[in-house]
Amino acid sequence: MLAGLARWIGFLTMTAGVVAALLITGGFFWFAWSIPDEEASLKRNADGIVVLTGAASRIPDAIELLAADRGKRLLITGVHRATSAREIARLTPLYSKFFTCCIDLDRSALNTFGNALEAKRWARQHNFNSLIVVTSNWHMPRAMVELAHQLPETTLIAYPVMSEKVKTEPWWSSIDTARFLFAEYLKYLFALSRMGLDPDTAA
Repeated sequence: MLAGLARWIGFLTMTAGVVAALLITGGFFWFAWSIPDEEASLKRNADGIVVLTGAASRIPDAIELLAADRGKRLLITGVHRATSAREIARLTPLYSKFFTCCIDLDRSALNTFGNALEAKRWARQHNFNSLIVVTSNWHMPRAMVELAHQLPETTLIAYPVMSEKVKTEPWWSSIDTARFLFAEYLKYLFALSRMGLDPDTAA
């Protein structure tokens, strides 16, 4: 009887493992296919613009959106403590004037969760009800769920920046790209799990 019970437990364990593997694999394919593969075309403006630092091209794109009156103010979140506003302004010399009026720097956020917390504080400080979110295309899914969790009543508009990390060819044709995306997918799952275990994080 004990041997039969052990076999039954082993079968259930193996079945659960196979189901979990299939769910994770299927989820990864959905995640990879959901990553934007072309530049965004905004159909509306927003109260504010938030750009999450990381790739160099994110900040110039966000500043150009501000210059085009797509938002009233811009938050650059996750700026290195040693980086000055003047250094960032050199990335877009034509728009350096905006650093004296309409651009705020956040140096406290160390990760995407921190970015979302600072975006919430900033949005509430300025009474913003809609935000354009600027980050790399591969990072957009996780950034959006983190921000949506912190700002559930705020309209979020994704503006994905095309990244060299996710090359133009299909991701499945490059082991490095597939490995990179899978690591990001695991971070995405971890973020969802954390939110599920702590639903009151945004309070």
